[in-house]
Amino acid sequence: MSIRRQTFLQGAVILLAAGVVNRLLGFVPRIALPRMIGAEGVGLIQLVYPFLIVALTVIAGGLPLAVAKLVAEAEARGDEARVRRVLVTALALAGGFSLAAAGVCYALSEWVAERVMTDVRVRSPFLAMLPALPVVAVSSVWRGYFQGRHNMIPSAVSQTVETLVRIALTLFFAWLFLPRGLEQAASGAVLGMVAGEIAGLLSLWFWFRGERERMAAAKRPTGKAASPSGSAPSVTRRLIGIAAPVTGSRMIGSLSYLLESILTARSLAAAGVATALATAQYGALQGMIVPLIALPGALTYSLAVSLVPSLAESAARDDAAAIRKRLHQSLRLAVAAGAPFAMLMGVLAEPICALLYGHNDIAGLLRLLAPFSIFLYMQPPLQAALQALERPGVALMNSLFGAAVKLALIVQLASDIRFGIRGAAVAMGVNMVLVTLLHWVSVARLTGLRLSPADFVKIGAGAVLAGAAALWIWNLGALPADALNLIAAAAAAASLYILALVPLGVIDRHDAARLPFIGRLFR
Repeated sequence: MSIRRQTFLQGAVILLAAGVVNRLLGFVPRIALPRMIGAEGVGLIQLVYPFLIVALTVIAGGLPLAVAKLVAEAEARGDEARVRRVLVTALALAGGFSLAAAGVCYALSEWVAERVMTDVRVRSPFLAMLPALPVVAVSSVWRGYFQGRHNMIPSAVSQTVETLVRIALTLFFAWLFLPRGLEQAASGAVLGMVAGEIAGLLSLWFWFRGERERMAAAKRPTGKAASPSGSAPSVTRRLIGIAAPVTGSRMIGSLSYLLESILTARSLAAAGVATALATAQYGALQGMIVPLIALPGALTYSLAVSLVPSLAESAARDDAAAIRKRLHQSLRLAVAAGAPFAMLMGVLAEPICALLYGHNDIAGLLRLLAPFSIFLYMQPPLQAALQALERPGVALMNSLFGAAVKLALIVQLASDIRFGIRGAAVAMGVNMVLVTLLHWVSVARLTGLRLSPADFVKIGAGAVLAGAAALWIWNLGALPADALNLIAAAAAAASLYILALVPLGVIDRHDAARLPFIGRLFR
């Protein structure tokens, strides 16, 4: 299958659509799996996640972005030989690191289960997740390759295939192994996740087969002078040089999450909260509220992934005006896409929590974090900009400083009986704001980017209008079921918000004309 190059906005929308679908589908096992194997079975799976996240961060945390950047730079120069060199080198690095990590995890599996997790039943699902390491490593390189080619369709398709297979086989294997006990049921669920990753890899391989002819053509002599493709060691150094700080930045997030859970539990205990209640409160915050807050992140993640190769090409041409244009466009879209979600989660917190989880008593946490979430949605494009402009170390330091402030605030606020778990939520919100502002200042210094406050005022006005409409329709209660009323309120708010953005000047005819599929209607 041949390459189909998309524009920046088209690529972002393609990944946006896939990201939204996958995030929504991801809620299926979150609801169904606990009903099948219970909280204890899900707990066994959750105990495996920290190690899986850390291992995958070490193996492939920044490699996809590094591959996308180098491939985009090489393609901008027409250097196909270097494109191939980047891909082969990255696959070798990912494969070697993943196999080594899998071997280390296998050797330490018994110690992890007995000493670290203090539950020997963890060893079985822990071993079941090991095949995912090389699969995810190779998939991440191929996704980075296609993104560097400005072809986001393979990544979008593979992510959707992976999600569908993972959901189906996770539930099926958990049900199949359940008669053998919770340990085996949890292992079956993990195997379903691994099967999903394999399906995603096979999907990428199908797309990559079409690249063989193009890659082979780059190897054939043409009689012209050879392109400066670079040696394997030089490509390896550049890949590691770009990927290492990104990996370090993401590792900060993984380790911060681990420390966050420990410090929150200890702080709540210091505040006099009983252990069982403290566990329930933290579970509500991290297992129910945070996934809801992060759901719209698929919107801005798609912008970030598409932004890296676009900025890399502009930087290679030393086109400062194009860099500022792309940054302004991506940030405006991030805020415009995230604002209505933040507003709806704030004004409809009770019905959302009641209908999804059956607990509207946790709505206060959702309402508390909703205003902060808009800063969270701005982070991916800003961090991607720093990476594309070869300043990943700046993003790393910003994230490190934000994590340190968050952990300090958790200890200070969550240990105070007046705040408790709300103190932990406030600390998370402060972290979102602080890291975003630090990224923003860093990007502005590098590029001279300036954003008009009028854009934020217009988007805020549209979001307030949409929120008011949603609240009015919900309180009206015209439909016979709460679920129908909530859907009607959200649909009406979304429609009104989109319509309001046009006269407000946030979306114009030229923006709409660049959208795939429907863009021709506005030309």
